[in-house]
Amino acid sequence: MAVALPKNYGEAARRYTSHAEHLSLQPPNHDQPTGPAVKAEFITPQDPVILTANGGRLPAIPVEKALELNELKDVAEGRIAGRSATASDGIWTERQKESTAGEHDTQIVDSGYGEQSSPKPSTPTKASLRYAIPPTETNPLFPPLPLYGPPTLLRNLQCAGFRVSSFFLSLSFLAVLVLGSAFTSIPLMFPHIGLRMIGQNPDARRPFHEEEVQRRKARRKAEKDWERPSRRVRSGANIADIRDEEAGSDDEYKPLEGGRDRLRCDIGYYARRVGLDAEMLKVQTEDGFIIDLWHVFNPKEFTRFPEEHLKAGEPQTVPDFEPGSTQEHSASKCRYTDASLSFSARGTVAVSPLVVSSVNVLRSGYDVWLGNNRCGFKPEHQLLNYADPRMWSWNIRQMGVLDLPALISRVLIETGFEKLGLVCHSQGTAETFVALAKDQRPDLGHKISVFCALAPAAYAGPLIGKMYLKFIRIMSPPMFRVFFGIHAFIPFMMTMHRFLPGRLYGALGYRVFSFLFNWTDARWERDTRNRKFQFAPVYVSTESMRWWLGRDCFAKQKCILATEETCIEEDEEDEEEDYHRGKAIYSTANPNGLHDKDIRTRKDTAWYDERVPPFALWIGGSDELVDGRRLLRRFQRGREPHVRVVHSKIIEEYEHLDVIWAMDSIDQVGKEIRQVLWSTAPAFARDVCRVPKTCEEVAPWEPQSACSSTTTLT
Repeated sequence: MAVALPKNYGEAARRYTSHAEHLSLQPPNHDQPTGPAVKAEFITPQDPVILTANGGRLPAIPVEKALELNELKDVAEGRIAGRSATASDGIWTERQKESTAGEHDTQIVDSGYGEQSSPKPSTPTKASLRYAIPPTETNPLFPPLPLYGPPTLLRNLQCAGFRVSSFFLSLSFLAVLVLGSAFTSIPLMFPHIGLRMIGQNPDARRPFHEEEVQRRKARRKAEKDWERPSRRVRSGANIADIRDEEAGSDDEYKPLEGGRDRLRCDIGYYARRVGLDAEMLKVQTEDGFIIDLWHVFNPKEFTRFPEEHLKAGEPQTVPDFEPGSTQEHSASKCRYTDASLSFSARGTVAVSPLVVSSVNVLRSGYDVWLGNNRCGFKPEHQLLNYADPRMWSWNIRQMGVLDLPALISRVLIETGFEKLGLVCHSQGTAETFVALAKDQRPDLGHKISVFCALAPAAYAGPLIGKMYLKFIRIMSPPMFRVFFGIHAFIPFMMTMHRFLPGRLYGALGYRVFSFLFNWTDARWERDTRNRKFQFAPVYVSTESMRWWLGRDCFAKQKCILATEETCIEEDEEDEEEDYHRGKAIYSTANPNGLHDKDIRTRKDTAWYDERVPPFALWIGGSDELVDGRRLLRRFQRGREPHVRVVHSKIIEEYEHLDVIWAMDSIDQVGKEIRQVLWSTAPAFARDVCRVPKTCEEVAPWEPQSACSSTTTLT
């Protein structure tokens, strides 16, 4: 790829102006032109964003467009002489390096993918990210995103056409799914009716039936107890005296909300029902998206931030703290920080991914922060609006490389710690695996003390072969956009969420997701099932769903960081190794017989380098959506020499959501997460923080420098 630069400043200025206009927020003939593009800033060598004249940010653009804009700007402003620059010649002049002094340096590294070759500079191997030379070939796992310019009449007509076609076609697709879920539910009714007719309770077959009955009784009692003060007020008692009397109770976590569950999509509401509270901070990513970050806290220990503090400021980079330099930790023991990210992070705290897990972790002595992905329930951007297709031009890479660092940076700045423990589920694990890869944003690993992956989504499970997913996979990219649009993916679901009663929406959500992903609520508390689905689904871009389900990426490769061909080669190697060793292919034993030559060979295709944090894995043995066993096998077979697995567990009976929603998930997962977080906490954090409950005997984890190892904490 070559960028032909003009030889005189006048021509350069004209071309620069023209190029900038095509990347600006508004067209040049707009009545109130705002946000003209000024330059491209490289967040990573593959992620340039546009900086506008008024300080705004526009989402990622193709690398070649960013390089051309910056080169033309430099020529037009007289910083470099006109020349013809190519993206593979590896040339940086001393003048270029001087003009970008103070910016972050980067080194172009081989990605490890067979289909992609990164050019090696012939002169210096380091340069400013502004002039970093990208690979000349597109990574087959992350094809380029479409580029949409400022709104013009033609572009607006095209967008309107896509919205009209996708409304009817995607609505038809959703109707087929709803009808399919309804029809497949009919056969399940007959055994249920048969048991009722002979006087038996069909719910008695559920594995936690007795505990469900006990929780139902306790919940009803709590609702009545909450209503009792209201009845006393009506009889003449003073409500302030009643609340003061309750405040004097020995219960540390006295509910702040109560009564019948109103099925609200509000994390704070459900946190207050269990004696906690929550506040939402706004965080701006480096490409201008505004995302939600929830802080769940004990109101008896923590005072809310001022309203101004909750607003999104400028994008913040991951800070570099020296151990022991944080002044905000008082002599009274503080809490060590745990950040969590899920496929729908709002649902984490509210229903059990983490106010079962989060309440459990917080009550044991941790400081809990819950991150959300871009758009969520209310899409927000610094400059763009919902109707602009640039608002939706992103996929899993941007979620990992841009969203995750923004959340981690804000949490570390607020708490003053050098590291945090990261707990993710499903898609949250996928974007973290991507972000930590050595050719993405590996420096993020220095800010994570341990990465706890629940139902890790790195390899596809057998569900990827379902008929309705195959139908999506045969669509070409243009047909996919005609069918599902170029904005949000099936936004009618969010319209239903706003207008349908919570109980009906929850029931429909469960049926459709159960039909799609082949999971059941057998291990969940059924009485809270409708509450869970108030937080799913959320707004997601069509490009993101195309990455997951389309014909080019995950659905084809069946892996987030390796091609299908590479996966087949690794399977063949493992089968041959198992044949010689006489072991099953999915053995969870730790193979210590690898020769140094085998380790060196397998290191060539490693996803991670020495900056990767320790991993801990909890895998559902009955999970058909993702294949966690295969990921664990990758670590055990020496393909990731730098990955240290501090804990791994396969729970045979668990499905994809059971690791966060099963009634016994606290015993099976939650308690172990608490121990893993504390054992891997930095030494400084262990000195200044209170010891979490049940972790008094947990010793510090000692890093191992050898190949991947799997240890289980007891």
